[in-house]
Amino acid sequence: MVTGGERPAEGARDGLREWFADLHIHIGRTAAGRPVKMAASSAMTVRAVLEEATRRKGLDLIGIVDAACTGVLEEIDDLVAQRRLRPHPDGGLVYGENTLVLTGAEVEVGGPHGGAAHFGVWLPGLDELRAFSEWLATRVTNPGLSSQRIRGNAVELQEVCRRLGGLFIIHHAFTPHKGLYGCCAARMAEMVDPGGVDAVELGLSADTEMADRISELGPFSFVSNSDAHSVDRIAREYNRLRLREPSFRELSLALKARNGRAVTGNFGLDPSLGKYHRTACPRCGTVAAGAPPVTACPVCGNDRVVMGVLDRLAQVADLPRPHHPPGRPPYVHQVPLEFIPGLGPKRRAALLRAFGSEMGVLHRAPREALTEVVGEALADLVVRAREGRLAVRTGGGGRYGRVVQ
Repeated sequence: MVTGGERPAEGARDGLREWFADLHIHIGRTAAGRPVKMAASSAMTVRAVLEEATRRKGLDLIGIVDAACTGVLEEIDDLVAQRRLRPHPDGGLVYGENTLVLTGAEVEVGGPHGGAAHFGVWLPGLDELRAFSEWLATRVTNPGLSSQRIRGNAVELQEVCRRLGGLFIIHHAFTPHKGLYGCCAARMAEMVDPGGVDAVELGLSADTEMADRISELGPFSFVSNSDAHSVDRIAREYNRLRLREPSFRELSLALKARNGRAVTGNFGLDPSLGKYHRTACPRCGTVAAGAPPVTACPVCGNDRVVMGVLDRLAQVADLPRPHHPPGRPPYVHQVPLEFIPGLGPKRRAALLRAFGSEMGVLHRAPREALTEVVGEALADLVVRAREGRLAVRTGGGGRYGRVVQ
């Protein structure tokens, strides 16, 4: 476990600074009420996401992963026409003073041995986004809905992404539902062209220690994103990036660790809190506690279990212990404010008023200042949460783990 702390100094050599990014946020409904991501909250509109991510969460870069869906694209076009979103010369859209909005799509592709995986395609500008949306409409049943399965394979998807100058990210790579390693393949090349992959998203039930037991992942940057389906889940996982300024071009350089740009930190849940961390039995509800891999229920013997991320990694890992390549950033086990027991909506609101945003609470607020706002006991919990020192109960089978005091 790596502990957290203060946000690094923002002045830096060569004009580079540290910025916070959540690159995987879903839209539930358009402003007109049309569904986009069926599993997402209807409160997850474009405007609501922009406001929450910038004002309350304090993020510098956000990724709207349903932007190629027809209704969302129309809404983005409207916001650009109103000058509420402004194209950045180096790619992306600027919201407010300096929040960079990345636009793209989450696309589902059938696996080579069954199952299916999700991939993120991120485009530099509106012209490329429209071109991708038009291509996507020829390959899916309903271009207005997110995460649709395409008629085609992942290499074709990568070729379109490359032609449009986009970034290709493997989403929640290890989850038993829609994860490349989790339910489709034991090796990346079975499904995608590794040379066309820009980053690997760890997902809520995995971290760097787990993923770096797969040797082929050594050359890739890891990202940790929320995959938010509701407003309060934005930035439950996020990244720290070293950039000159937020832009598509700067992000691309950071994912490739070029010219001093880099991913310098991954902040996320302790994997035990993830809802697919351990194998779970849908028949009797047992969550595995024994040494992985557990492939059948240890209580009732059911072999039709929901495979846990830790258990699946034990099957596909080719290294006995993690090997971190040079430059691999720390993964900080951090508990979001909403998970902290006893820290209800009123006290969370008081913290946000006092420190500006959730990033301010988690990275910059001293213990003494926290104590003045919420008292010594809750201040201690906040500090322990951001340093990964809270005890957790393991999740599995679609049920989140929980913090226990």
